[in-house]
Amino acid sequence: MQLQEKYKLLKKQIQEYESLCVAFSGGVDSTFLLFVAYNVLGNRTMAITVRSSMYPKRELKEAEEFAKNLGVHHFCIDANEYSIPEFVQNDKERCYYCKKAIFTKIQESAKKFGINQVADGSNGDDTFDYRPGMRAIKELQVVSPLKEAGLTKEEIRILSKEEGLPTWDKPSMACLASRIPYGMAITPEQLLQVEKGENYLLQQGFTQFRVRHHGNLARIEVSPHEQEKFFQPDFVQELVAYFKKIGYLYVTLDLQGYRTGSMNEVL
Repeated sequence: MQLQEKYKLLKKQIQEYESLCVAFSGGVDSTFLLFVAYNVLGNRTMAITVRSSMYPKRELKEAEEFAKNLGVHHFCIDANEYSIPEFVQNDKERCYYCKKAIFTKIQESAKKFGINQVADGSNGDDTFDYRPGMRAIKELQVVSPLKEAGLTKEEIRILSKEEGLPTWDKPSMACLASRIPYGMAITPEQLLQVEKGENYLLQQGFTQFRVRHHGNLARIEVSPHEQEKFFQPDFVQELVAYFKKIGYLYVTLDLQGYRTGSMNEVL
């Protein structure tokens, strides 16, 4: 199916909903979905964003700014993720329990505004990695219009650029809990440490990266074409000093580079 045909199918699918609440993180996928939904359904669309230590504060700010500029009704709720025992315990099913709890809250909040259908930003690429959270989405009957239309991440970027969306080239973002190895209990301090480390890399001009947290060791993933900066002694010295300042004892570069779901390689 050609890209524009997929786009028409997406709009047609959204048009069939009486109203729609988009679970809006501010990332590439949910931003595009919210934009299309609002253009198709108008005021019958709303966005709900979850406040959580799992996402950098800059992401919340960007989401709020986009929703305000778009003119869509936007509501924020607290995840209270540390009240979810399975999230804290962090086994391989963590994402399932977390998604189940958070999307249940989103559904409950949406119903208070008279909206019964919730949509998430899953896309056509999300079937190729270990994603237990997708099971929770299915059980709760949350719809995934981008995925149903067969739109991939790259195609969503192309359409976002055509529509003038500021997120078209935004780096992929995932829950900060995905930086913690399975079996290691998750704490707010760990996620804040990761957030600070990733903010530093962003400020240094890196575009796609992850700071994987292994106790007192930070394993940094950056795109292969950006690794050359790590061979500059002055830069490395400053980076190591900063990472030690925020609590790491050892700082390493993963030579395989950035890749999604690297913590799943142990499964």
